[in-house]
Amino acid sequence: MTAPQNLESKARHVRDTWARHCNVALFVSSEPAPHFPAVGLGVPEGRAQLYWKTIRALQFVQRHHRAHADWFLKADDDTFVVLDNLRWLLATHSPQRPLYFGKRFRPFARQGYMSGGAGYVLSRAALARVATAFTRGTCGHSGPEEDVALGQCLERLGVAVGDSRDTWGRETFHPFPPEIHLTHHFARDFWYRRYCWYPVVEGPRCCSDLAVSFHYVSGEEMYTLEYLSQRLRPYGYSPRYQPGLSPPAPPNATRTPEPPNATRSHPGPHAPKPPKPSRTPPAVKAAPDLGVSSGGVHPGEGRPP
Repeated sequence: MTAPQNLESKARHVRDTWARHCNVALFVSSEPAPHFPAVGLGVPEGRAQLYWKTIRALQFVQRHHRAHADWFLKADDDTFVVLDNLRWLLATHSPQRPLYFGKRFRPFARQGYMSGGAGYVLSRAALARVATAFTRGTCGHSGPEEDVALGQCLERLGVAVGDSRDTWGRETFHPFPPEIHLTHHFARDFWYRRYCWYPVVEGPRCCSDLAVSFHYVSGEEMYTLEYLSQRLRPYGYSPRYQPGLSPPAPPNATRTPEPPNATRSHPGPHAPKPPKPSRTPPAVKAAPDLGVSSGGVHPGEGRPP
């Protein structure tokens, strides 16, 4: 999803970078924009409407694109995604099972829910369940926090939460930009520490070598991350982390991370400010078809009410 005022300032940078690697890329907004192009959902803009906007987008995708992809990613228009890494994460999971993956938060749902800002991906079966549930009234509008409300609905529908960490236990979906996760120290009372399902790791070990997403990424940084993830390679470099396609962990289970030397084939509306910045994915053996819906940013999204 995006918004009319964000098409040129945000959404076009997504369109011109990582969205080019999707099997299907769909931009949805409150109003149609044939020149972009973006689909108009007929839902008013504003944080209070974000949940309805998301549901209308999922229903539109279910009606018109359910046969065009195996997995369906919802992302904001300031979220950067490495699609090859997402394909690796999903490769051993069946889209016929009701599953969803993302940055797992703890409160408000027994099995947790996925951060809206970091993006989340639904299997074809999960998409069908949630779209049908809103048509039949099984799920309704329970509050302005889109990610929380959707997580509660999916739990009610029996859609399981997948473990999106890599085989070393490092997270792949991230609700802040890379520089925040790599360099920032989160205060003990900061909401993020309380919300994360898994322990917060700061510094270089924060993020998987096969990271999938980062949020609050500026338009300029989109092109930087596209270059770093798709083109830049040190000469002669062999990736230190080359996991195979291992059997998936059971949904909702806590997987025990392997050590790095193992052998195996919300409150405030803003993110913490990073220190001033000084300004690669392996080949995928199995590549699930991915559809993407790119979304607009709203203050407080992915945070507690």
